[in-house]
Amino acid sequence: MRLIVIGGGAAGFFCAVNAARMNPAMETIIIEKTGKLLSKLRISGGGRCNVTHACFSIEDMSRHYPRGANFVKKAFHQFFTADTIAWFKERGVMLKTEADGRMFPVSDDSSTIVNCFLQEADKYGVAIWMNREVREINKTGSQWEIVLANGERHQADKICIACGGYPKAPMFDWIRRLGHSVEPPVPSLFTFNVPGNPLTQLMGITVPRATVKIQGTRLEETGPALITHWGLSGPAILRLSARGARMLAERQYQFGITVNWLPPQNEQLLRQQFQGFRQEIAAQKIRSRNSLGIPQRLWEYLCEQSGIGADMRWGDLPSAKQNILLKNTCSQEIRVSGKTTFKEEFVTAGGVKLAEIDPNTMQSKRYPSLFFAGEIMDIDGVTGGFNFQHAWTSGWIAARAIASGAY
Repeated sequence: MRLIVIGGGAAGFFCAVNAARMNPAMETIIIEKTGKLLSKLRISGGGRCNVTHACFSIEDMSRHYPRGANFVKKAFHQFFTADTIAWFKERGVMLKTEADGRMFPVSDDSSTIVNCFLQEADKYGVAIWMNREVREINKTGSQWEIVLANGERHQADKICIACGGYPKAPMFDWIRRLGHSVEPPVPSLFTFNVPGNPLTQLMGITVPRATVKIQGTRLEETGPALITHWGLSGPAILRLSARGARMLAERQYQFGITVNWLPPQNEQLLRQQFQGFRQEIAAQKIRSRNSLGIPQRLWEYLCEQSGIGADMRWGDLPSAKQNILLKNTCSQEIRVSGKTTFKEEFVTAGGVKLAEIDPNTMQSKRYPSLFFAGEIMDIDGVTGGFNFQHAWTSGWIAARAIASGAY
């Protein structure tokens, strides 16, 4: 029996090495269209590789997938976070948990994970064909024929498509020709551009905790926010971009956000604090005295946006300007115009429709010998290791189903 896995990324490798281990008699081949293997894995987490997230509740974990939550909930019962940790541990790769729940190899080096996969592939005789792009796959009797861009044709008994997410709809055409339906792709995990806003002059400032809400929706996220030279980034923004991916694409990335720079404070609570400042530190300058924990440069920006001069003191703060400062601190309205792709964790929303895939086997409901793994399906998670956990889960389930020979 021959298995061909299309895609040399995280899901493809995990499927291939596990299938080869579970069924050593099977010939297993990975076909990768580029000259690089595991490229996204190498750069994930700033080159440290965010392997998974320390969440051990399937219910809680599934909430981190804006698309595909019900599907992964079923799949996680077969291979979940603890299984991922154990799998790597058995191969000498220990993982550690950071304060925000992200899990990395203790080496803090993605090459540890890459080398682990390459060693597994070598150990179980997985062949790796690089610089070969699949153009077409056709069912011929009980077998598959794979047509490559260079004209080569290869036969396979089983195929696992694990080529990642495509950014453009026409790139899915070779899968559509099989009769599978595809949700059109749109970007996910991107940063918000705020051209012309003086906020961008504060680039490099990280606010440890901010609440960002997309105006006119229920979408809201709280977490670290990073001010960049083009706008806003950081976990809170990236999670928001994932949850609103389709809606924001429809709006052509023109929308408003409301930012609370000091959650869980609100205007009413902060007003009481300001009243205290007006009495206790009345003679001190507002801009230079920041007792709120907001980064100083951001505080000066908020004061400036509220019309508070450099020499104004707490005791002289007019109520009108105080009201503006309260609003800017707890519910500042910012206009977003455009996005910037977050290169490190480029993810698309969209892919093969989940109604056509069995979550218990990752098998196509149209062809018993065709399987899917990873982001090619219409599943995507927020930033924090969730997309890789889906890659491991779907890759392992597909590998087990393929190796069993029952399909």
